[in-house]
Amino acid sequence: MSTHDQDIPPEHLRMVEALLFAAAEPLDEASLIARLPEGVDVPAAIAALTQAYKNRGVNLLNVAGRWALRTAPDLKFLLEKEVQVIRRLSRAAVETLAIIAYHQPITRAEIEETRGVAISKGTMDVLMEEGWIRPKGRRKSPGRPVTYGTTTDFLDHFGLAELTDLPGMDELKAAGLLSARPPAELVAEARAQAASASQPEEDDEDKFSEWDDPEEELETEE
Repeated sequence: MSTHDQDIPPEHLRMVEALLFAAAEPLDEASLIARLPEGVDVPAAIAALTQAYKNRGVNLLNVAGRWALRTAPDLKFLLEKEVQVIRRLSRAAVETLAIIAYHQPITRAEIEETRGVAISKGTMDVLMEEGWIRPKGRRKSPGRPVTYGTTTDFLDHFGLAELTDLPGMDELKAAGLLSARPPAELVAEARAQAASASQPEEDDEDKFSEWDDPEEELETEE
């Protein structure tokens, strides 16, 4: 620790450390101050603990303006076998989440316009149940549509301090997450629609076979 860090009473560091360790979710400075005795310099204690945990197996990380103890990023592979995957997000959910993350606040209609296809109610429900998106308010436009954005749980899950830490276009392309080719299902749907549109409509007189002449049928009945 630096000389400045040594001025912080060790007992204060221990109390801040204990709160961060026991917290079920990241804590902001106001939450820490509310639980600590008067006189504890919370910003200084956080700075000292951040430095102390810098090269350890657990790091003190800033998550959307709040603080949490997390496994060091380079050691996450040790815990992979202990992680239980509850559900696998569909491609539609992943695409919808990405659009919201990069374009928030955004309305449902704008999400559909960006994707080029309608999104089912279930897709939004899944993302909201995971706690990764939430309504952010209403757009000041006709109909006052609801806008959506990501949550601090989204940042926490993906290890992001803030939205500016989202990968850029070059990084997404390098990871193979962006492609110039449209999804196969969209191509198939477009081809089907084109084939349907190219078929000539059946003339009324072609709807009857040579055995189904309406006039002939009337004569027979007479």
